[in-house]
Amino acid sequence: MDLPPLEPADRAALDEARRLFEAGHYFECHDVLEEAWAGHRGPARDLLQGLIQSAVAFYHLGNGNRGGARSLLARSLQRLAPCPDAALGLDVEGLRAQLRRWQARLQDEREVTAEEWSADRPAWRDAR
Repeated sequence: MDLPPLEPADRAALDEARRLFEAGHYFECHDVLEEAWAGHRGPARDLLQGLIQSAVAFYHLGNGNRGGARSLLARSLQRLAPCPDAALGLDVEGLRAQLRRWQARLQDEREVTAEEWSADRPAWRDAR
């Protein structure tokens, strides 16, 4: 499944959302990307929605809402499952792998340590 390139305004929104995600500003990332997502249909919409859900998952985690984080990680993985391994310049397969690791990490009730966070900090990486 190939995704068409984004229009310039949507590309700018994705780039800004990625910057916000990398900085840990997950709620703001969600806000920026939601505007681009609303105008799409088909595979691009699913990818953008999966990215939004990943941001909201980490927003919930940062606020101590583990149940919300687990739910949004599962929903994000479901949206990202049919997407190509690389799309819109992003390493989607790498993101799916990272989300699965966080999903497994959150199955128990122990706190996420600072070392775990820095070793596997959520990121939207460049496609290889």
